[in-house]
Amino acid sequence: MQSSVRVPARVVRGEGASESLEAVAAEEPLEIVLEFEHEGVPRRKTIALTMRTPGHDLELAAGFLYTEGVVSAPEHLVALHHFGATGGEGDYRNAVRAELAPGVRVDLGRLERHVYTASSCGVCGKTSIEALRATPRLGAPAGRARFAAALVHRLPAKMREAQALFEATGGLHAAALFDEVGELVALREDVGRHNAVDKVIGARLLAGALPAARCLLFLSGRAGFELVQKAYMAGVPAVAAVGAPTSLAVELAGEVDVTLLGFVREGRFTIYAGADRIEGAG
Repeated sequence: MQSSVRVPARVVRGEGASESLEAVAAEEPLEIVLEFEHEGVPRRKTIALTMRTPGHDLELAAGFLYTEGVVSAPEHLVALHHFGATGGEGDYRNAVRAELAPGVRVDLGRLERHVYTASSCGVCGKTSIEALRATPRLGAPAGRARFAAALVHRLPAKMREAQALFEATGGLHAAALFDEVGELVALREDVGRHNAVDKVIGARLLAGALPAARCLLFLSGRAGFELVQKAYMAGVPAVAAVGAPTSLAVELAGEVDVTLLGFVREGRFTIYAGADRIEGAG
């Protein structure tokens, strides 16, 4: 399975140039197919097509299905496996089949909006906080996580140390879960920022480790609405990003009590929601 590939390129330095083979992030389509029963009849439906970096595909599918409310508990997923022809130059396959447990009810109307997901936008068209309120999610346990400001300042360096593919290509987003003492719980990389988040959440779902109520989700890019939504669905109480949040992300974070930090870099950060979870921030 190739997460990066080498392509011929011309490198220009000043007035000189040289031919080279440069590492770039691999990007391939992934089809997520759902198998379920509807009114006693077996059904199969493509629920999403996303451009992703091959690797951790089963986690990506599990995270997507969970954070989009298609499944609301780990036991709803009976099986996840690749199928179809191999893709690219590797031995990986570009389709994942997710089999739901018997008796799990599927909202067919809800599935209609999942037809195509671009690697840069998340699930396009969903811009409603009201719709999110009606989506089932894992409940968070009692207690309220706290994160030290000093810990937040260390997150960019800790993430970069763990980003092997970014070091090779310079072209991938990353999402990482850190616990309250700053230990890395899970990190995934992908060409799509929402894919990276789904991979992390899918990994925790398949490990039976959701809700992640004592963790902070750290993002290598901006914090958009759909990423705060996914964190909320997974029971993550805090989201921090190297880049800026969007207005709807700030609004959502305030509505659902998720701490939201932006511009976490160079010894500074900005708190947009949930300041009480950050200790030592003035």
